[in-house]
Amino acid sequence: VPPRIAEKQELQKKFKQIMEQLFHWYNEFTEAGIPPEDARFILPAGVCTNLVVTMNARELLHFFSLRCCRRAQWEIRSVAWRMLKCVKTVAPILFENAGPNCMTPKGCQEGNNSCGSPYTPQEVTTLLASLP
Repeated sequence: VPPRIAEKQELQKKFKQIMEQLFHWYNEFTEAGIPPEDARFILPAGVCTNLVVTMNARELLHFFSLRCCRRAQWEIRSVAWRMLKCVKTVAPILFENAGPNCMTPKGCQEGNNSCGSPYTPQEVTTLLASLP
């Protein structure tokens, strides 16, 4: 549930009801022999999906610098922070300083579009610790 919908209890309830109905219809279509790739057309763009990406370490660092930023869309930001937590456990030295630009020596690259609220080291530690 997108955070701004979740803030409004009645809209969150409607959102969940709609999603449950759409998934019911999706299952009905696939059980009737409609291929999943065709049945998916009835689902909204905001449906959960599997994502596979291939990145080398340099591209991961670039990805984290952009997508861990507060200005990144909330959903990709959530994925980025989870990915960062994973790579820090696998290669802690390589990704020791990884994260949004505001946390790196480069600093924020957003110019006049800066969020104006850079992450603090304590905030990042708390954020990473709270992730599954």
